[in-house]
Amino acid sequence: MDAKGHTVDNARAAVAGLESAFEGAALHRTPVLDAMLADLAVALEQDEGQKLGGKSAEAARFILRAISRELDDA
Repeated sequence: MDAKGHTVDNARAAVAGLESAFEGAALHRTPVLDAMLADLAVALEQDEGQKLGGKSAEAARFILRAISRELDDA
């Protein structure tokens, strides 16, 4: 989950990858991961034409680190 690029774009790519892994049964959903993904979805919400950055990017970065730690501990 340590990708180069803008945090928001990386977060969206990470969510897509995790959802794909869940669908393919490579990963199993847990209540903790679901809660983290729900929090990340809120951080990534935007109105049409709005750019995310600042606090949203920092929140996404923090949540992605937590997801990464959760996956490492699994």
